[in-house]
Order: sequence, then structure tokens, then C-alpha cells
Amino acid sequence: MTQLAQSSGLQGSNPVINISIFVAFVVVTLVVVLRASRTTKTASDYYAAGRAFSGPQNGIAISGDYLSAASFLGIVGAIALYGYDGFLYSIGFLVAWLVALLLVAELLRNTGKFTMGDVLAFRMRQRPVRAAAATSTLAVSFFYLLAQMAGAGVLVSLLLGISNPVGVSLVIAVVGVIMIIYVLVGGMKGTTWVQIIKAGLLITGAAAMTLWVLAKYGFDFSALLQGAVDKAGADGQRLLEPGAKYGTSEISKLDFLSLGLALVLGTAGLPHVLMRFYTVPTSREARRSVVWAIFLIGLFYLFSLVLGYGAAAMVGPETISQAPGASNSAAPLLAQALGGSVLLGFISAVAFATILAVVAGLTITASASFAHDIYANVIKKGEVSDKQAEVRVARITAVVIGAVAIVGGILARNQNVAFLVALAFAVAASANLPTILYSLFWKRFNTTGALCSIYGGLGIAILLIVFSPAVSGSETAMLSGVDFQWFPLENPGLVSIPASFFLGWLGTVLSGEHDEAKYAEMEVRSLTGAGAEKASSH
Repeated sequence: MTQLAQSSGLQGSNPVINISIFVAFVVVTLVVVLRASRTTKTASDYYAAGRAFSGPQNGIAISGDYLSAASFLGIVGAIALYGYDGFLYSIGFLVAWLVALLLVAELLRNTGKFTMGDVLAFRMRQRPVRAAAATSTLAVSFFYLLAQMAGAGVLVSLLLGISNPVGVSLVIAVVGVIMIIYVLVGGMKGTTWVQIIKAGLLITGAAAMTLWVLAKYGFDFSALLQGAVDKAGADGQRLLEPGAKYGTSEISKLDFLSLGLALVLGTAGLPHVLMRFYTVPTSREARRSVVWAIFLIGLFYLFSLVLGYGAAAMVGPETISQAPGASNSAAPLLAQALGGSVLLGFISAVAFATILAVVAGLTITASASFAHDIYANVIKKGEVSDKQAEVRVARITAVVIGAVAIVGGILARNQNVAFLVALAFAVAASANLPTILYSLFWKRFNTTGALCSIYGGLGIAILLIVFSPAVSGSETAMLSGVDFQWFPLENPGLVSIPASFFLGWLGTVLSGEHDEAKYAEMEVRSLTGAGAEKASSH
């Protein structure tokens, strides 16, 4: 999602209030996680919460997973500065859920067990396909983690008034340690409850600010828009028209098309979103959870429209763009303008708690993929005598991933992290989604096609982003002072997604092997749920 960078020079910010609200959140959620750990005994409990969550509960947790602080701060800021073009981000993020609902959620729940690798390996050679699926999952999760960790360090250090590198590094380390505790102790059940609490706080906070902003303008949205136009000055009308950000050149239009394609198709391939479909007892509940997620996420993005224009009207695009964090400071600055340091502290603490919850979800997804796909099915060839051994490996992996994320976040703390998030979406859309769709719907699809699609999509996406303006050769590039970019678009989705579909088709056609009987079995199971994993008894 959009970059979570510096969150502003917030005069009047009260570090004591900020940290008190955040500590209260951590204490409450740790109590919840400890309670959840009492029933985390089996692999199904650890990976899929015993498949015991209802559709509405899982839908709230999915919205918590999806609405990261990067999305919250970034979209509000984009609308405040670019108006119509900024709101297109929200539309892309929301429309993506229709792909998940119509093509992925129910079929995935019926066919899989714990990870994306289960679905792909159902009708193909186990070891190479699981290794590829785990590689893709770890790549997406790592870059998402890196961006969130770096963003957390920047956000909290500014809110608490910490500026020296050692202090920022310490903040990132604390975030990582708390996240590791969530995952180690509570597993998926504890992580899900953290997501539910966080989603409730985030949506409640956004709703309160939305009503507050509308009340300032007599609950007249037209008056709010006029206020934003007036505050922006001579060129204020551009906030209501297309083209403020993506209308200046053909390249920028193509860049938006590429980004939109990655957003719409990437969501249905994000591993930490896909894994949530396994936490419900039936495919019907999987569908209900996506419907709930669509409702809550759509509602939140409507709030973001009001908040974005509210920030433009009450704070002003010029003030926002000159703040240290530019567009990402819009939501905190609006909170400060509305309710002073108390509301600012609440919104900032919720934004940070959001990062914490998203990071925990990513970590358990990555650790489950390694333990279940690599350890249990590639190294042990599916013959794990001690079922607790797999969970132990997952917990050890969570610690390792957490440590790597802490180190990576510290190293990237001063870098532009937008390209990391773009890479996560590009990889998910390029490597994961084509392979999932082919596996579920194409009878001839085979192991060679899956490997070509996953590794080809992953490789092309990474290659194009490394040589894109997101990394070098532009004002906002990650590496300043160097220029080795030759690919003109910041997001590679327009090229890498079709290429992945093509490579999957080409590999399948050239190899010729396929198992029609296994596909027929998978089709029946995916559509009816016959033989799917059931909820555990406790």
C-alpha cells in the first residue's frame, strides 16, 4: 500500500498521552493473546485458530489485516493533496475484494488446509510446488514486513520526540519483540483477536473524526468540498477534477494503470489475506467473512474521503505538503486541528497499533508457510511423526523472521519504503494469483506451468522494480545520487502480471503433463467442500 513515511512535525503533540494510549493497547491485547494461548495446542489451532471464528469475526479481522496504517495515513494524505486522483487508491483497494470474493475465498477454503502451497500441491508434484509457493510467500511477507517496520520506527520516533538513530532503532526493536510475542504465544487465534480489536479502534476513530469534520460544515459535504477548494487557493478546483496526480503525461497515466492492476489483482494473492480464509469452519463462512470485510473496508474508505477533504479544508494542502512527512502527515494534523493533543494521541496510537497487528499477521503467515510447506512437506516429505514438531519449527521461524525484520527495519529506517510495498503487491499479483487461478480453473495446468508462473512472475517483478524510478533516478527514489533505471514505470504490474500468466500457459503447453482425475477431484472439492478441513472440537 502507500508509503508510511514520516508522520509530521506535530507541534503540540504530547508524548506522554501518545505512549500511554499505546501501552494500554499493548497490555489489553497481550492479555487477550495469553487467554487465546490456552486453547492453542495443535497445528490447526496455531495456523488456523482451530477454524473456530465466525464469518463476521473473520471479516473484521481481515479488514484489520488490510487496513494498515500505511493505507490509512497515505490515502487520507493523497486525497488531501490530489483530491479525485487520491481517492482512486481507495477504489483500487476496494474493488480488489470482488476478485477475492468471486474467484478465490470459497474455493481456497475448500481446497487448502493451512497455506497457499496446499492448494497448488493438491494436483501437482508436492515438493517443487510447495518450495516455490513458500518462496513467493516469504518474498511478499518480507518486503511488506520491512516497509511496516521501517514505517513504525519513523512514526513512533516522531510522535515520541525521538530523533537520534539509536533511539529509532530501539523503537523498531521494541515493535519487533512485541510482535514476536503475539505470534509465539497466541498463534493465529491470538493474532486474529488483536486484528479484531485494532480494526474496531481504527474504524471507530475514523468514524468519530468523520462526524466531527462533517459537523464543522453542517453535515453538508458540498460545503466541505468548497472549503477544501477555497483553502487550496488559486488552483483549488483541481482537487475536484481528475488529473491532479496522474494526468500530466502518458507515462504517469500508464503508471497509474499499472498500479491499479497490481492493487486490484494483488489483494487476492496476498498470503496473509489468503491464510485468513482457513480460520473459518465452512466455505459459507469464508464467503460471509469477505462480504463483511468488503462492507467494513468500503465504509472506512468513505470515511477517508471525508477525512482527506477535511484535512485539505481545515489544514490546507500547502501546510500538509510542507510538513516533514508531506502527505502522510494529513491525518495526524487533522486530528490535532479537531481535538488537540488528546485526539492526536489516540489516532497516532491507533495508527501504530495498526502496524503492530499487520506485522503479527505477516509473521505468522511467513512462519506457517516455511514450517508447513518447507519443513513438513519438502524436508520431511510429509512424514512428520511428532505433530508438535511442525508448530515448534513455525515458532522458531517466527523468531528468525522477526529478528530479520527488526534488522531490516533498522537499516531501512531512513529510506523510501514505498517501493517495498509496491513490490509486495506486484509479487502477489504476478506470482501468486495467476498460479492460484490456473490451479483452480484450468484442467491442463501442471507443475511446470506453476513453477514458470511463480518464479517467472517473482523474478520479473523484482527485476523491473530494481531498475525502476522507485529505486533510482528520481526525486523520491530509495537510492539518491545514483541513476541506473531503464524501466519507466514505478510499478511493474502492467508488464509482470501478463508475463506471469503467459509463462504459466507456456510452461504447461510445453511440458504436456497433467492429471485430469486429480483436477476433477479438486473441482468437486473446491465447489462442494467435500473432504475439506473441518473445525476442531474445542
